[in-house]
Amino acid sequence: MNFDYTDEQEAFRREIREWYEENLPDGWIEGDRDLPDDEDEREQFLREWQRKLHEGGWAAIHWPEEYGGRDASLMQQLIYQQEKARVNPPPERSEIGVDLVGPAIEGFGTEEQKERFLPKILNGEELWCIGYSEPDVGSDLASLQCKAVDEGDQFRINGQKIWTTHAHKADWCYMFTRTDDSGPKHHGITALIVDMDQEGVTNERIRQITDEREFNQVYFDDATTPKENVLNEVDEGWEVAMRQLSFERISLSQSLDLERRFDELVEFCKNETRGGTPLVEDPHIREKLAEFDTRIQAAKLTYFRNVSKQMNGDLGAEASFGKLYDSEVAADLHRFRVKLGGPKAALWGDDSPNGAAKDSLANISIRIGGGTSDIQRNIIGERVLGLPKGDQE
Repeated sequence: MNFDYTDEQEAFRREIREWYEENLPDGWIEGDRDLPDDEDEREQFLREWQRKLHEGGWAAIHWPEEYGGRDASLMQQLIYQQEKARVNPPPERSEIGVDLVGPAIEGFGTEEQKERFLPKILNGEELWCIGYSEPDVGSDLASLQCKAVDEGDQFRINGQKIWTTHAHKADWCYMFTRTDDSGPKHHGITALIVDMDQEGVTNERIRQITDEREFNQVYFDDATTPKENVLNEVDEGWEVAMRQLSFERISLSQSLDLERRFDELVEFCKNETRGGTPLVEDPHIREKLAEFDTRIQAAKLTYFRNVSKQMNGDLGAEASFGKLYDSEVAADLHRFRVKLGGPKAALWGDDSPNGAAKDSLANISIRIGGGTSDIQRNIIGERVLGLPKGDQE
């Protein structure tokens, strides 16, 4: 891979940097990155940030221009992700819609669906959640049991979804349902777009280990959606799911963010002293930092390789390797941050060194979302290495 950037690509990088410098909240680049504590105030803050991104043309650079994007090349997307990791901007209110739902609608939706849903994803006017996981199903999406019954001009939906991020705020759910159970389990799955604001949909927020409540259990009791809200064809939702999961596994790459967190950790070790000596001078800590630097650079190269393969149109199951590797490095890095924090690492909030405790707990979800680490290992073994499936002799 050629690691040099062209003059045009560097100009694109400068454009991003200048926009961030002009539009990020006051003090953000200098490190004042606190979001409002009040949930309603935080929601308003994120709405405003999403509006700025949209008006500046940075809300979805990977989307086609006709739908409000920039038709950005993969190299431009990579540069954008690098600059985004550098400044660590506020969360994007429409991240799920922009990164996951939008590409699925753009790839499989009708023109009417694209015109109806894509603009309001981009400007943050409508929020989305994704209905994948179900109780008692685990990571086997093909075993889902949430049923959608064909009633002619609509589907009637009954069942449950769990770990549904932002379902309590979402206007729409992009979900997968069982519409036929007479054949193989991968057949008979249908992708539906469902209005969350109806009598048959109930959310139950889940308190997470970080004390946040972004996840939900969602109950569908005779909820309905019209036939025009089928994405792709009836019973052919598995293809949609696999494409969307490949986007999710690439979007879950943490390599660029890991590099930023590693740099912050090195600064912490330079400034934190034990017994009058900076942590960075401890030979055991220096050795561990060198090990993490090596692993993170390997993660970056894996990410760059996947970008290169995607540019050539041949990225497949290899995306699982990047997702798996990043997750394991991140987990180890966060544990090390907690260990270096000493007794103070058990504290919460601003008193915890670098927020190590909360970050370590929050990182657990990254090893689950987009398919657990064990699922990624199965995909790599079966589809990349050609190993037999686990249920074979």
